[in-house]
Amino acid sequence: MGVMDGILEGAKVALSLQGIAFVLMGVLLGTIIGMLPGLGPITAIGVMIPISYGMDPAMALVMMAGVYYGAIFGGSTSSILLNAPGVAGTVATAFDGYPMAQQGKAGKALAIAAISSFFGGTVGVVLLMLFAPLLATVAVSFGSPEYFALMLLALTAIASLSEGSTIKALISGTLGFMVAMIGIDGQTGTSRFTFGSSSLLSGIDFLVIALGIYALAEVFKLIVDRNKDDGPQRTIGSIKLSKEDLKEMSGPASRQSIVGFLIGVLPGAGATIASFIAYITEKKIAKNPEEFGKGSIKGLTAPETANNAATSGAFVPLLSLGIPGSGTTAVLLGAFMVMGIQPGPLLFTEQPNIFWGIIISMYIGNIFLLILNLPLIPYISKILNIPRPMLISLVTVFCLIGVYGISFNTFDLYLLLAFGIIGLLLRLVSFPAAPFILAFILGGMIEQSLRKSLTISNGSFMIFLERPITLAFLIITVLSLTIPALLSLRKKGKTA
Repeated sequence: MGVMDGILEGAKVALSLQGIAFVLMGVLLGTIIGMLPGLGPITAIGVMIPISYGMDPAMALVMMAGVYYGAIFGGSTSSILLNAPGVAGTVATAFDGYPMAQQGKAGKALAIAAISSFFGGTVGVVLLMLFAPLLATVAVSFGSPEYFALMLLALTAIASLSEGSTIKALISGTLGFMVAMIGIDGQTGTSRFTFGSSSLLSGIDFLVIALGIYALAEVFKLIVDRNKDDGPQRTIGSIKLSKEDLKEMSGPASRQSIVGFLIGVLPGAGATIASFIAYITEKKIAKNPEEFGKGSIKGLTAPETANNAATSGAFVPLLSLGIPGSGTTAVLLGAFMVMGIQPGPLLFTEQPNIFWGIIISMYIGNIFLLILNLPLIPYISKILNIPRPMLISLVTVFCLIGVYGISFNTFDLYLLLAFGIIGLLLRLVSFPAAPFILAFILGGMIEQSLRKSLTISNGSFMIFLERPITLAFLIITVLSLTIPALLSLRKKGKTA
């Protein structure tokens, strides 16, 4: 069966009345779940697997895929309005989205997020359709040395997330690294920084830290500032975007949709890393980087575009090779197996109705998300008008449910409280939280990649110079560190 025949088979599934209904159901459910802090798509898809018994596999998988990208789409809402990321991939959205909401521009911020998500998701699906088999082969060629060099490049961004003080950013990043080291060493089996606690042997989940540092810390800050005037934060503002706003969004959206997709293709990378790299890249190339973190349109557009493009990219290794590219696609792989479907190269030819049905359903799903979200912005924004005591209670309850739902371990609730206090202290002493989060995300991955690389090369560091992709990443890393320093010295020389 040719490609066109396969696409027609997939269109029959996705464009049928039943298919459209399941896509709508999936994205609607995903959007709602994404808005609730802590309840991510992994939990939702895990719950839906037993429910899908007896269903047509194509329809069940179309619905689950809708939950996945719908949750990323909806996760931006709680990040922007409450500084409480709904899912891990929307942490970077809060950097500029929440300041915009505080400035009384919540409507505009949600509109930017909706349009950026639609653009990133649609570009991602087009690239998925055109290059899935080819990119799957390239992604598999990425070994530990390539991952180490890529993560090292991402780490150079800690200084760019400094918000004024590089020293404070480095201290915050170091703390993030230390937390990432907690748990059992995967190579030697020794426990690190667990202090005899069996609950720390498996390390600390990212969601515990993200919700503690951002959501719970915001709750504590609201309690501390309970006597202060809310100011323009309660104002929703217009959702209309001017020509200048759209022009400002066009650059980051076009660049980061491709970057986000390519990072999503890499197994293990995912929407979280894609959104951070997109944010950092745009800040580095911006003419006015000082605007980032204070309600920048570019700072909101970049991560929102990239995280949605990355969700499409994560389907490349899943559908083409049967390798999950993220935690959520790993659960989706389980759903495939439960239904007796083996994702991989043969899925393309043997079951084109499923392969192409999922891809085409993503086009429809992205259109549904835009149509559903834009008209609802004025109503969603009314969250800001909820009385402060009730808002504090709601956010706290959702954080507790979200964290407890991961492990069903009460110890994680104490950790959530601890990271909430740490997040509040970071704010009070003006330490940026973003380097802490970035270092925690990359810490474990960079350590594993380095150790695997040195094991392969019998301890020789030449392995990083002998591979073309690794060498290219290392050269870019060196340039990204030296060029800003040289430009700064040159500027000081001129002013002296």
